[in-house]
Amino acid sequence: MQYRNLGRTGVKVSELCLGTMMFGRSTNEAESIPIIRRALDEGINFVDTADIYGLGESERILGKALAGARQRVILATKACMPMDRDDPNMRGLSRRYLLSACEASLRRLNTDWIDLFYLHRSLPDVAIDETLRALDDLIRQGKIRYIGCSMFAAWKMVESIWVARELGLNRFVCDQSAYNLLDRAAERSAIPAARSYGLGVAPWGPRC
Repeated sequence: MQYRNLGRTGVKVSELCLGTMMFGRSTNEAESIPIIRRALDEGINFVDTADIYGLGESERILGKALAGARQRVILATKACMPMDRDDPNMRGLSRRYLLSACEASLRRLNTDWIDLFYLHRSLPDVAIDETLRALDDLIRQGKIRYIGCSMFAAWKMVESIWVARELGLNRFVCDQSAYNLLDRAAERSAIPAARSYGLGVAPWGPRC
């Protein structure tokens, strides 16, 4: 397995990342755990999930499977998407929600820290400084190590970096955009922006 730096950080991640979107959905726990363990055996140390995947089931399965191997894994998860469709505050990028979402992910993942915490989407109704301050606090508390963005427009990614720089906050180290042979839109803006500002690029759906 080959490894690369996660953006400009000193963290080494495998070139292949294990995505777990279907764990807890079409792939049950009994099927998921051997997949995770085989990935680790093959040298994959980068694992991606999100709170919305199976409404937390993917994270729970990972927490069980990674018991005893947590130090070996660079674990990424995400927050923003609706976890309760009847509660308007159980989603989004507000400080209130991100702090509680992080705590819930930590419990499901059975870990004390998250290596990479992505914002799953950008939203126009929340000031980016509120979001970035919440993430910065989580980093300072040791609950997350690094932050990233997923499916952000290039201009929003750059705006977030500039706001973080202006306020002296931790900034994104990685971008996750849709990218595969059939969908190459990220080549036009998101990937060039990420490269210009030193963000790693972790595409999702590379084989779709």
